[in-house]
Order: sequence, then C-alpha cells, then structure tokens
Amino acid sequence: MNELTQEQKTWGMIAHLSALIGFVIPFGNILGPLVVWLVKKDTMPFVDDQGKEALNFNITIAIVILALMIVGTVLLVILVGFLFYMVAGLLGLAALVFMVIAGIKANEGVAYRYPYIFRLIK
Repeated sequence: MNELTQEQKTWGMIAHLSALIGFVIPFGNILGPLVVWLVKKDTMPFVDDQGKEALNFNITIAIVILALMIVGTVLLVILVGFLFYMVAGLLGLAALVFMVIAGIKANEGVAYRYPYIFRLIK
C-alpha cells in the first residue's frame, strides 16, 4: 500500500475545510469541496475519496437544512416553525464540528466517513 504524502493529506484536509467558505459565499459549502475534488481527483486518489465524501456531506446538509427552513416557514403560521429553525441551526453547528473533525482526520491520513449522509457521488 502506498504511503500518503503530506501534500495528499493536506489536500484531503482542504477538501473538507473548504466547505467553510459557505459562511462567506452562498453555496460555498458545496463549491469549495467541488473545486478541490475536480482539480485533484485524477492525480490524488486520497483527495478523490475525501473530496467526494466532503461533497456528499455538504450536499446532504444543504438539502436537509433547506427542507427544515421551508417547513419551518410554512409552520410559522401555527407558531411552531421556529422549532424547525432551531433544529436547522443546531444541524449547522453539528456540521461545522463534523467538518473540522474530518479535516483533522484527513490531515492524519485517515479516510474519514461522515455518518448519516446520502452518497450521491460515488
């Protein structure tokens, strides 16, 4: 088995942490990992794997948070929609924690797997 270089580990970490750009740029949480994956997937198998994992995670999180916000907006009429907003916020916070953990693991050379995500890109 080939030993991972520090460059591969670093790009794996960047694949996960590039999603943090979503706090500045709309849909940056998807665009960051997508760009890293597209640029490095053919030359670095580890980054190919971790880029797909980060992309799948961020697509899943975006879908779930968007659904929670839509349902919450509809249910504001009966005064319980704010609960969906709170769940969406907590999910966003949990996503942040998972991204940092994944970045640390990737930098250690560990192929990190997010729990409970849709594996849309294989």
